[in-house]
Formats: sequence, C-alpha cells, structure tokens
Amino acid sequence: MTKNSPTPKRKDAEKANKVNSITAPVSKDGRKRDREALKAQRLATRAAYMRGEESALPVRDRGATRRFVRNYIDSRRSIGEYFLPAVAFVLVLSVVHNKFVSLIAILFMYVAMLYTIISGFFMTRRIRKIVAERFPGESAKGLGMYGWLRSTQMRKMRAPAPQVKLGDEI
Repeated sequence: MTKNSPTPKRKDAEKANKVNSITAPVSKDGRKRDREALKAQRLATRAAYMRGEESALPVRDRGATRRFVRNYIDSRRSIGEYFLPAVAFVLVLSVVHNKFVSLIAILFMYVAMLYTIISGFFMTRRIRKIVAERFPGESAKGLGMYGWLRSTQMRKMRAPAPQVKLGDEI
C-alpha cells in the first residue's frame, strides 16, 4: 500500500495477510479432488478392514489369537446373535394390550438374556482353554470377552466380516 491510495477493505487486507504455511493455496477444483481422493481412500481402507487384512485392522483386532477367536466364534451359532431380534420381538409384543402376552414376552426376554450370559461365561472359559493349548506362551487376557462380545452380534453385522462359514472346523 502506498501513501496516496485508499485504505483496503478489511476482507482484502485479511486475505493478503493470510498465509497457510502447511499447504499451498488450493482452488475449488483442487479441494474437490482432494475430498474425492480421501473418500476413495477411506472406502478402500474400510473394504480391507472388512476383509480382515491385518494391516487395516485396529489394534484390538490384530494378531493370530484374535483371528482364531473370530474364526472360532464365526464357525458356530450362538443364542447371543439372536438376542437383538428377540428384544425387538418382545418390544412389539409389549405393545399388545394383553397382560398375559406382555408377561410372557418379558419373561422370554429375561430368559434369553440369562441364557446368553451363562453361555457367554462358558464360552469365554472354553476360548481361553483352547487358546492356551493352540498358542502356548500367548496371553489369553481379554480374548474370552472379545469372543463373547462378537458372539452377541448378528452374523451379518460383525466387523471384520466372518472369514469362515458356519460349521467349518477350526
């Protein structure tokens, strides 16, 4: 700015002083390309995660023991994976204005929940025992709970996706 020129508008002065030291100024098209590239990268990473690729897994899912537990759970059916649909069914039945139907529905939900917890307890013990046999020297800490929580998810909603079919020998 020289002496005999008008004072610049605030917007223009701020734009002239604004410098991004990390990246160069980018046009609207450049931002759109970057956004699309990031979206494609996120989709590729998500696909790798769902396939069970070790490099794409978060730390809680990495390792041979965790893979074994996932495959062990995915090769079997459990009552836990049907718990959420059962609760939805109970919710629908509880709307019925018949005390007997509501009572039976609620009793069914509590019995299913109790059975899920008891079977989960025995499942965690079995998982820890099998992991100790197959992976001597590896820590089995947290693997039982990891397996039980996975078993309570509906099969199609598990992440990473099941790598084995139902009934496969592990």
